[in-house]
Amino acid sequence: MTDVSLTTSPPARRAVWTSVLWALLAVGLVLGGAWAYARMKSPYPFYGTVFNVETTSPGLTGTGEDGQPFALSDLRGQTVAVFFGFLQCPNICPTTMAALEQVRQTLPEKDRTNFRTVLVTLDPARDKVDKLREYVTYFSPSAKGVFIPEPALADTAAAWGVGYQKAEVKDAATYQVDHTTGVYLVDREGRRRVVWDYTQLTQVKRVAADVREVMR
Repeated sequence: MTDVSLTTSPPARRAVWTSVLWALLAVGLVLGGAWAYARMKSPYPFYGTVFNVETTSPGLTGTGEDGQPFALSDLRGQTVAVFFGFLQCPNICPTTMAALEQVRQTLPEKDRTNFRTVLVTLDPARDKVDKLREYVTYFSPSAKGVFIPEPALADTAAAWGVGYQKAEVKDAATYQVDHTTGVYLVDREGRRRVVWDYTQLTQVKRVAADVREVMR
């Protein structure tokens, strides 16, 4: 029995290592396939998450910060960063607006006028048009603000994949708004190309590199 035990143990160990190697190989193939698919979608290694290049941006209409009718389609020919937020946001929204202006300033001078930030307020009850104008132009002279009343706002946000809801409600005028923090980059043909999460925006040079690639 001792001889049998000694002769059967090594194959058992080899079987375990063989299983581990096959498992690692399978993981490698999955990751390699995911990388290849991403590169097929876009040969350029974007920092943000890439949309299919044929993805037309959802409709976006409302009242602009200047009090005039606004339609995203009117900005065809420009590259636009669309962000949904609200004016009393304590950190994410102002940080996002400031980062996008830094991105614009990082671009070659000839491209800066063709890059524009658009903030859609998710708090139409408090963010009136005059306040919206003061807010967006504080961060950038070229930024646009968009006011959309409910229930049209809910439909628009859903079409863009944006969720939002009131939080920390103390009374009708005192609350926060929890919301999706993505910034959507729309190219000059009106197609959604890239989305960055809020946490990525501190990497201004990498975000700007994405913008330059889309503007090519």
